[in-house]
Amino acid sequence: MQAKRIPPSPIETVYGNLKGLKSYQLKQLQRLYQRRLPQNALLDADFAQRVGAIAHDMRPLPVNVYVNRRGQVIRVAIGNVLDTQIPLLELPRQGAERLSGLRCITTQSQPDEPGQTTLLAMALQRLDALVVLHVTGAGFTSRRGAATGYVQTAHLVHLVADRDRRWWISAEKPLKQIVDRDFAALVETLEAEFRRAFTAREVDLDRDRVVIVGLQTRDRAPDELEERLAEIELLVDSAGGQVLQTMWQKRPSPHAKTVIGSGKVRELALMVQDVGANMVVCDRELTPSQVRTLEDRVGARVVDRTEVILDIFAQRARSRAGKLQVELAQLEYLLPRLTGRGRTMSRLGGGIGTRGPGETKLEMERRAIQRRISLLQQQVNQLQAHRQRLRQRRQQRDVPAVAIVGYTNAGKSTLLNALTAADAYAADQLFATLDPTTRRLQLEADTPLLLTDTVGFLTDLPPQLVDAFRATLEEVTEADALLHVVDISHPNWEHQIAAVDRLLDDMTFATGPRQLVFNKIDRVGDATLAKIRAHYPKALFVSARDRLHFDALLAALHRFARTYRRQPIPARA
Repeated sequence: MQAKRIPPSPIETVYGNLKGLKSYQLKQLQRLYQRRLPQNALLDADFAQRVGAIAHDMRPLPVNVYVNRRGQVIRVAIGNVLDTQIPLLELPRQGAERLSGLRCITTQSQPDEPGQTTLLAMALQRLDALVVLHVTGAGFTSRRGAATGYVQTAHLVHLVADRDRRWWISAEKPLKQIVDRDFAALVETLEAEFRRAFTAREVDLDRDRVVIVGLQTRDRAPDELEERLAEIELLVDSAGGQVLQTMWQKRPSPHAKTVIGSGKVRELALMVQDVGANMVVCDRELTPSQVRTLEDRVGARVVDRTEVILDIFAQRARSRAGKLQVELAQLEYLLPRLTGRGRTMSRLGGGIGTRGPGETKLEMERRAIQRRISLLQQQVNQLQAHRQRLRQRRQQRDVPAVAIVGYTNAGKSTLLNALTAADAYAADQLFATLDPTTRRLQLEADTPLLLTDTVGFLTDLPPQLVDAFRATLEEVTEADALLHVVDISHPNWEHQIAAVDRLLDDMTFATGPRQLVFNKIDRVGDATLAKIRAHYPKALFVSARDRLHFDALLAALHRFARTYRRQPIPARA
């Protein structure tokens, strides 16, 4: 009876393309895990000869061995160093001021300097050092035919102005000179330089340090990309992050795995290291697989625009209703992004192959989230019914309701405070208002009006937010009239008007009259104002902060209130 072969343990796994390897070659590679180098030595002669002999037998395939600072072999791989590198999030040490704590010993069959891809892999992984063994046709010897092996070493250098000089490469040297080198002193010197460079930068370690990534595709105009990048920078700042750098790429369509191309991903990974970022924010929504792939290749947390917006909402929600709606939106976003996402992971679907002894931890998390979503949905529905009753009471009093709408940070809350002496939170930041605030405005003794401040609109508002905040948005859909507030000082105010109009048009019940109100006129010149007035003759122009031209605004509200006739609220399906 043939004995069953016991598969290697995870610590003995050989990575890379193993197709065509003989069983004895695979065993030789696995035995490298059992070897150990002296702790302070860059390389050991016996270890180098052993790796060189294996590589000579497997030529032209390179052998890559990763060793930690204790001298332990932690990874053995076959193939190009760049293609078989360690996922960046799995490196033992991370940070712009630190090296990863690993060195790579690789073999090369050509008597040349290490190639750019090999050196790039060293930079991406922030290796302590790279050691290249020249394994030629004569074995582990130099091209000059010497009896002993020849090697080259490389390590990273501190970047000053020339970013093309990321590394230093030694000349080809006999193995003995490399073995005698004090590796611990080299690493200590290098990390001291990186620490000095990092502390000299103006980086706030208490905030997320962000690199923003944009993509220019055929379906987007060039000025739209510039606008989105500026907007995502404001979103990151509103969420409490610090934008260190911005990069973008032009390509016909997003890359299926990484959104941007592979070369740009490597450039992004190096940029993250250079500036000391710990987060990458993409200007468009990412799939769960794209997030995982980018994090593996960049070595930093990757989030998309939707997640940034959800984080802002979570920080700003104050009322119980707002917190409920934020949690619902976050869970609906999180559910398909659990590790191992997809229905194929479920063991409770029924049928062959789906039955088992119990739920996996992942499935338990998924089911717990689904139960929580159902509970939150019920509470939001109850909240919706409660607000419906409040609106019906206001209807019985025959008091007209006007909703203040507009793009986020247009000055809606400031306008409400100025008109009604309310104390609604107002700040020069995106999504300062989440919870609707309603105040009574008494125009005359017999002419009351209800003004409601609403959550700001945004281009491509995430669907989770639209669904979860439907109770808030009903203040818009069931208002008798809308004041559309526009930040006239914003460089892309015309696009913001179009974005808000599109969102309002998609709301079937937002049928009340709309009054365009240009705000922040104190920030633009008279010539600009004159041009806009000529183009929008029916619009109102005010400064909510300085209460400029409020007479015209109050007169418009008074005319509406005097001519208003309450219509019954349409029945909902």
